[in-house]
Amino acid sequence: MLDPNTNPSIKLAGKGRQRFLLLVTAGAADFIAITIAFAIACIIRLGEFYASQLYNLLIVTLPIYFGFAINNRAYSVSALNKIGTSFQRSAISLIFAVVSVLLVAFFLKASEDFSRLIFGMGVIGSFALIALGRLGVRYICWKTLGRNPMSELVICDGADYLDSDKTEFMDAKAYGIHPNPKDPLNVQRLGMVVQDMDRVIVHCKPEFRDDWAHALKALDVNGEIVVPELTALAPLSLNRRDSHISLAVSIAPLKWHQRAIKRAFDIVIAGVGLASLAIPMAIVALLIKMNSPGPILFKQKRIGLGSRPFSILKFRSMQAEKTDADGDLSTQRDDSRVTALGNFIRRTSIDELPQLFNVLSGDMSIVGPRPHAVGSTAEDKLFWDIDRRYWHRHTIKPGLTGLAQVRGFRGATEKAADLEGRLQSDLEYRSEWSLWGDIKIVLLTFRVLMHKNAF
Repeated sequence: MLDPNTNPSIKLAGKGRQRFLLLVTAGAADFIAITIAFAIACIIRLGEFYASQLYNLLIVTLPIYFGFAINNRAYSVSALNKIGTSFQRSAISLIFAVVSVLLVAFFLKASEDFSRLIFGMGVIGSFALIALGRLGVRYICWKTLGRNPMSELVICDGADYLDSDKTEFMDAKAYGIHPNPKDPLNVQRLGMVVQDMDRVIVHCKPEFRDDWAHALKALDVNGEIVVPELTALAPLSLNRRDSHISLAVSIAPLKWHQRAIKRAFDIVIAGVGLASLAIPMAIVALLIKMNSPGPILFKQKRIGLGSRPFSILKFRSMQAEKTDADGDLSTQRDDSRVTALGNFIRRTSIDELPQLFNVLSGDMSIVGPRPHAVGSTAEDKLFWDIDRRYWHRHTIKPGLTGLAQVRGFRGATEKAADLEGRLQSDLEYRSEWSLWGDIKIVLLTFRVLMHKNAF
């Protein structure tokens, strides 16, 4: 029943050998690239080819480069198929090799046998030729292995598989395959089918899952069983708790060292900001007191880290008796509640400066999603009724500024689209956080301090 002309597992079986040959080809291409680059550098510098000079350079450079390249997984499957990953890993390996060679030459005082100019030209040429070689290997990989270099076989046993046009799949019934542990011929047939596979994914009816799990554990391949009911939970991994299996469905977006770096950045920026703006803030406070009766600062409950409430601080910009402590009514353009001075400090974002104290206290960060009041709405709907993912933005501290703000999402959220743009930016910031990203957002914030939607 296993016709080699139609059996998808037989079509996939050769991928492993082809991958190995391509990885060897990638290594050979790197060897040739570095050799040619240094040979050309010798000819340019010396006017003719000197084998001894080339030999002295390569005998040191090549072993160190390949040592770093192998350790850096420059010859892995991911590097084989993704040109960015491929060149990045090989380039990093070459950089480490260059530094190592220079250190060796320095400590051994090998300047007489080592031309720094030839070495420098050879390194530059190596970068270019390695990149060309990797492009060529990637092209061959796509031509021979397709976009997926792995041998992944999907077996369908009584369940629909909708992506059959994207990968090789096998109808278990059509090939007479079922994981019956009491039928040795069936077990052997299954073993023949999955031979040389990198991964086997099974789509089956719920009542067949136990048998398939039992069968896959007896095979020498990575086996998976698709459980569509778990899709809505979006699990990250499986954990074992005593005798039970649990699904990991969430993880803190920042590791402890990233949180420490971000907190240090917050303290430095907030401290410098308060020290440099102390006099202007004192003047604003005095003007608020003179402009209208009431407190200088306005406090309002906002949703913070972990969906926990905190009191945000602002310079009061409204008449004291008309302030909205719950945030049920968003500020509108030409809002009658806003004082003349309040209109100015809102348009210039000066009213936000007291939040530097929120940053120092740890309730807020310099950069992060802007905190909202619990009663905030768009199109008469609460934010979480518009998009369930709204709560996911609270896995990171709220910020004085954020990615959404520098993209122009400011002002009242009158329409659902106003929230969706903010939310997408907040979730993107959370998943791609970096210190450089925070620095960039802080710098870009100066461009949007005065904005048409700031009112």
